[in-house]
Amino acid sequence: MSRQFFFRPAVVAAAIGLAAALMVTTGSVNAQTGFDPERFGILWPNTDFEKHSVDFSEVFSGGVPRDGIPPIYDPMTGSIDDLVGIMGPTEPVITVAIDGEARAYPLGILMRHEIVNDELAGVPIAVTFCPLCNASVVFDRRVGDVVLDLGVSGMLRNSDLIMWDHQTESWWQQFLGEAIVGEMLGTQLTMLPVRVESFENFIERYPEGSVNLGSEGFGGFNSVYLQTAYVGYDQSDVAAEDQARPFLFFGDLPETSAPLAYVVAVDDEAWMIDAFKAALETDDAGELIPQEVSFEHDDLVITWNLGQNAVMGSRVIRQGSDIGNVIVQRRDGDELVDAVHDVTFAFAFNAFHPNGVIYAEIPESSGAAGLSKQLVISAAAAILLLVGFMAFRMFRKRAA
Repeated sequence: MSRQFFFRPAVVAAAIGLAAALMVTTGSVNAQTGFDPERFGILWPNTDFEKHSVDFSEVFSGGVPRDGIPPIYDPMTGSIDDLVGIMGPTEPVITVAIDGEARAYPLGILMRHEIVNDELAGVPIAVTFCPLCNASVVFDRRVGDVVLDLGVSGMLRNSDLIMWDHQTESWWQQFLGEAIVGEMLGTQLTMLPVRVESFENFIERYPEGSVNLGSEGFGGFNSVYLQTAYVGYDQSDVAAEDQARPFLFFGDLPETSAPLAYVVAVDDEAWMIDAFKAALETDDAGELIPQEVSFEHDDLVITWNLGQNAVMGSRVIRQGSDIGNVIVQRRDGDELVDAVHDVTFAFAFNAFHPNGVIYAEIPESSGAAGLSKQLVISAAAAILLLVGFMAFRMFRKRAA
């Protein structure tokens, strides 16, 4: 088992400053040249840098060393009661369900560890979260007969977390689950269909479910997990032209949305969360009225409603902006089955799916307002049919 260290915010800030200074003095990683394996590779003696599918100019240090953001290798599991009354009901969790067993992983924990190596229903999994991309992805850790232990490399590509495995020290792109450097080059980890949902939604769906409390080595759940480490990074309320450029991202920004807009991403298609909000009606005070918004796209059924905090806005997570709960399912005969998807930032989706599509609108008929219009139209049609039928009967009577 790897030794872990917990970094307080001040220590992390100092480490980032030191790393930045080293990058300037050594020239190993900088905004112009990216990662230089000939100079910086000494810190990764067991990684085969001859094998790579990406240009090293796209790879940058995030300012911390390997596992400087400490992944969890020894997860502590508890019951729902351990967090009821501590976590807010609308705080976000990643829900993983396998063969009838379900476990919630609070994003407040993952924000500070980024990876939890765990096992659920006998399946070794890696629950991952990249705060800079708002990317929540869960993987099966098995590759053939090997079970990988995944850590945080400290490197970024397209502002996204690059993971590393202890078995071969290959590098893995978190957003895609693909090995991009090293012995495992080209290997694809299996993504599992999961939901990022509010804590109360998890409790309602799985009242007997378990929860991740953090790490045994860190003593379990801590009040720091109720606060964000990225105050203000959520800029969903900021106009597109006024949004800051994502951290250490030098690629093209999306043309149809703000870079830090939240999108529901499925394969190479994505829908803006703001489009779902636009489908809601407002009350007299101008507040959005909670109501389910749902639409179908090919074999997908996507459903959204209010009730989940963004994890990177206000310092206290439960006070973060409401980005809602998303359910993405595919039709399988007469059943709906959860599908692999993510709620991420538009710039990240665009970077990894440059030929993908970001929809700024959803079908009007799927929203609450569209539903109301459908009801009005249907009612009007029914009235017309009734009037026509009555007129026909009167005509028949007179004719007789």
